[in-house]
Amino acid sequence: MHRLMAAMFLGLLITSPAFSGSQVTIYARGLEIPWAIAFSPDGRVLITERPGRVRMIRNGRLDPNPVAVLPVAHVGEGGLLGLALDPGFPRRPFVYVYYTYDANGLRNRVERLREQDGRLIRDRIILDDIPGAFVHDGGRIAFGPDGMLYIGTGDAQKMDLAQNPQSLAGKILRVTPDGGIPRDNPMAGSPVYSLGHRNVQGLAWHPETKRLYATEHGPSGERGCCQDEVNVIRPAGNYGWPDVTGDGHERDSRYIAPLTHSGRETWAPSGAAFISGGPWTGRFLFAALRASQLRMLILNENGLAVVRQERLIEDFGRLRDVVEGPDRALYVLTNNRDGRGSSSPDDDRVLRVAVTR
Repeated sequence: MHRLMAAMFLGLLITSPAFSGSQVTIYARGLEIPWAIAFSPDGRVLITERPGRVRMIRNGRLDPNPVAVLPVAHVGEGGLLGLALDPGFPRRPFVYVYYTYDANGLRNRVERLREQDGRLIRDRIILDDIPGAFVHDGGRIAFGPDGMLYIGTGDAQKMDLAQNPQSLAGKILRVTPDGGIPRDNPMAGSPVYSLGHRNVQGLAWHPETKRLYATEHGPSGERGCCQDEVNVIRPAGNYGWPDVTGDGHERDSRYIAPLTHSGRETWAPSGAAFISGGPWTGRFLFAALRASQLRMLILNENGLAVVRQERLIEDFGRLRDVVEGPDRALYVLTNNRDGRGSSSPDDDRVLRVAVTR
């Protein structure tokens, strides 16, 4: 039996009343503001915690000692954020992380770690000097089907940077695994892949079309509320922030309209994933912080329109990330210890969501 499946029986089984087609188990508990989760082909699970630790689950059990500790600036929404394993891991023993640091002001960087003797040691900086701030730091990283590393950034509270092609803020960036600029990037010599983003939080590729989809937080205050977005990403695409939001894209042909947005509702969407196998293949999922739910979009055949939306679970507080595990279950991180939620004694947790229909 796969180690992940065996571990299921060690957890607390809960049938989610919010969605009759799923069962939820507590796969791990006692984490501190986990931000990203990734599965190794050899059955291990890596998780970043925002205060600067990388944690590991082996044989269904959370190691009490971190496998890496990084000197991050854990302030506001910053800290140790995104996580991605090299596509050849563990044969290529590299783990990539995105984190905030303070160098006479907050900045973000992507760094590569190398596994050695059961720990992760610092190997090389992949991309540096990404604008940072107390909020809007982005932070999601993921390898695409093309083997390139994609990086979602925020506008660092300087919204005009999102439209500046020379700035790394408010962008989706694309680099090689060694930090080089791919020759087929939209702008020669630049990591910028798309622009006009407010705060990118999730990246996922459709399993059949291989299109990239991204989630991002919308505005509040004088620019309205809330218009959180799910976007289909095109190379060199401009997604409008701060010039337009929500339905405003349709009045200006320079900008690409979102696949869907939240209107006056607040999702605060974060990590995203596609279901890659089974009867739900091609369905898009994202974890929502403010909405405290795992949301699912059923798309049309070409993936360019939303047919229906469903809420899978909404009983566990703020949700930060979702990934599809090797056993086809969904693994979801809670974020109830981030200062904006109500935590229970065993927060934060990794939830395992098994689809039962």
